[in-house]
Amino acid sequence: MSDKELEDYLILREIDPPVTHAERERASERSIAAVETVRDQGEGIDWVESQIMTNEEDMVTATLCHFRAESEETLYEHADCAGLPVSRIFHRGEPVEGPDR
Repeated sequence: MSDKELEDYLILREIDPPVTHAERERASERSIAAVETVRDQGEGIDWVESQIMTNEEDMVTATLCHFRAESEETLYEHADCAGLPVSRIFHRGEPVEGPDR
């Protein structure tokens, strides 16, 4: 892995047409494998967590994925390797917690 510092990113992946939770789980498995592939190529990348968005039929319409990576290019390499869409990439700021936390 590279010596570059990892930055926090959020990746919006819009899914059209929507998919089932089982299909989303298979995509997660491909993502995990792609993280290892990109690391093996010397790039720094870690998957932190993902939020799943669904429609009224409980079909997955998007994910918002939190990654730590060297660069946006590393994230695009990962997505290409995993066969996943990238709608937008954002630098992640500090989270805001609700009053009940």
